[in-house]
Amino acid sequence: MSARAVVGRVPEELSARVPVEEREPGRGRDGVRLLVSAGEREPRVEWFTELPGLLRAGDLLVVNTSATLPAAADGRLGGEPVVVHFSTRADGTGPGERWAVELRSPDGRGTTGPRPGGPAGAVVALAEGARLELVEPLAPGAERLWWARAGGFGTADGSGSAVVAWLRRHGRPIRYAYTERDQPLAAYRTVFAAAGEDGGGSAEMPSAGRPFTARTVTELVRAGVQFAPVTLHTGVASAEAHEPPYPERYAVSAHAAWLVNAVRAGGGRVIAVGTTAVRALESAVGPDGRVRAASGWTGLVVTPERGVRVVDGLLTGLHEPEASHLLMLEAVAGAAAVERGYEAAVRARLLWHEFGDVHLLTRRD
Repeated sequence: MSARAVVGRVPEELSARVPVEEREPGRGRDGVRLLVSAGEREPRVEWFTELPGLLRAGDLLVVNTSATLPAAADGRLGGEPVVVHFSTRADGTGPGERWAVELRSPDGRGTTGPRPGGPAGAVVALAEGARLELVEPLAPGAERLWWARAGGFGTADGSGSAVVAWLRRHGRPIRYAYTERDQPLAAYRTVFAAAGEDGGGSAEMPSAGRPFTARTVTELVRAGVQFAPVTLHTGVASAEAHEPPYPERYAVSAHAAWLVNAVRAGGGRVIAVGTTAVRALESAVGPDGRVRAASGWTGLVVTPERGVRVVDGLLTGLHEPEASHLLMLEAVAGAAAVERGYEAAVRARLLWHEFGDVHLLTRRD
């Protein structure tokens, strides 16, 4: 059996429709539950605020500092209203900006549904005279995401991107149908979010970092837990598609690489906060098993067959049964541990999606 078989599908009542601070007045972001799957032990449910006592001095948390963009915007394709999800910016700046985009159909309830991509040459009209010309699918045979040429977006800001500057005026956070209402951009940004040197950002929130607060970080540091920042700008991962991740831009600094190598040499555990942190970190591992400074694009897909080389644990949300991320969880902790964890999550009625509860998986205590 697998986690996919355990869950089958996510019951509607287990979808987190609003952030915990709205669901349970009086609680903050850190007021979510924490499922703990440690080695061969039976999973147990704690509160996220207990995380400092569940880790130990010498452990290292690797966090993604990418900030969430207001990546959804209204447009028209011919006479048809569409919502554009801006996924990933190609290399380069200026008037020749190219973006991978997903076109969606508004559903009349404030959210969207899937629609066919393309066709090539079609032009999407946007606010302020901005436009996108669809060029070609992002990958052969994949019609959902398309490369588009941007025009008429105005002047770039500090990000170096005219499109990002335009999104800050006209965009909103991407929202899926399981959510109850729109949320401000602040609800989709983590305490670790920072303006990166490349001026980029994520189409969707690196949500495993959402429950962290300044208080939690302070308590973890007092407990002797260290933090290593990395960056991976996440693209669109449509809730209906469940496709393997596309190439994404990442950066692992020399300082972060040194911290990971030092912790491993000292016997500490390297725990990634989110699947994005795993992807970035494992993309920077050399043949000798050491992490080095690296940046650029990664197409790495972490599977049980490939395994992980430096990650000892993963803090992540609860993933839908068709999600490719489940393979990464199995690579970190093993299929049996993931299966036991998801059985426990269903029994305990934990909540799924970006505003839901979180899961800590470690290969060893």
